[in-house]
Amino acid sequence: MTKSSHISLSTPEKIAFLGNLSTMLAAGIPIVEVISSLLEDTKGHQREILQALHDDLLQGKRLSDTFVNFPRVFDRVTVNLIRASEEAGTLETTLKDIKDHIQKDMEFSDKIKFAMIYPGLILTLFLGVLMVILIVVIPKISTVFKSLKIALPLPTRILIFASDIILKQTWYLLGVLGAFVLTLFLLFRYKSRSVQNLLFNLPLISGLVKEVDFTRFSRSMHLLLSSGIPITTALDLSQAVVLSAKTAKIIAKSREMVTSGKRLSEGFRLAKGYMPTMMVKLIESGEKSGGLEKAMGDIAAFLDYRVTNALKAITAIIEPMLLVVVGISVGGMMLAIIAPIYGLISQVGSR
Repeated sequence: MTKSSHISLSTPEKIAFLGNLSTMLAAGIPIVEVISSLLEDTKGHQREILQALHDDLLQGKRLSDTFVNFPRVFDRVTVNLIRASEEAGTLETTLKDIKDHIQKDMEFSDKIKFAMIYPGLILTLFLGVLMVILIVVIPKISTVFKSLKIALPLPTRILIFASDIILKQTWYLLGVLGAFVLTLFLLFRYKSRSVQNLLFNLPLISGLVKEVDFTRFSRSMHLLLSSGIPITTALDLSQAVVLSAKTAKIIAKSREMVTSGKRLSEGFRLAKGYMPTMMVKLIESGEKSGGLEKAMGDIAAFLDYRVTNALKAITAIIEPMLLVVVGISVGGMMLAIIAPIYGLISQVGSR
């Protein structure tokens, strides 16, 4: 079977899919019957995946053999976990663990998204007000100013110029915006790593991205190690879940050191100042006690808490700043409109 790279599932669909498989397998139902039962009430992409599973199972193949053909649905971590669980005979337990992992990751991502809702709403409202002023208010005011032939201050001339571009050069403006959007698309498509690294090094964002990376890394390591995946393989797979190139390089270097017989904590200690000291000490403690997977779970829980607090702090800083910037901008535009009118009234009054 060829790879079905066009097929994808949303995160809730993936959670439901894995949850149903896990629950029915845990009830002792044979896997072929589980797939046949789920096929009866499933549509869309889930049905295509289930049909592929059904056909492959009848040919004697494993779940992991089918999952690897849907890379947009099941990543390398999931496929390797399924493969290891099939060999160990713990498929239903691993499916539940993967579902819980994806659910926690979704909740973690939702915290970040929800923190951005308010700033995004403020910026959207500001752009809406700006467009109304430029499209509706400025054209009427500029007509009056031009007929009176009075000298206009620079801010007013800028607003009139911007309004003229929107109303009289609409197609050129749309062309420029289209070219800009296309450039951004191509950059994110072919130079995504470079663009991401540029964004992730911005103030406020860089520290948060680092915390997010460590949280996702430690959660993945906890899941992989708990499922019996060798630490070198777990490090290789977990490296793919981080966002920052610097974090990925540190993980790769640490993996090389582990391969050469050294401990993971030794590799992370080389990145002192970048890796949290608490994280290194917990990993070192876990290695000494033989409970590295538990240490990774504790780290993930702690960092999740820290990221939540960091998001609250960043939001608390951004919100008043945005309000001040938007207030000054709208007030400046109003002054740019009112100032010439006030000047005109003063001239008439002096006569």
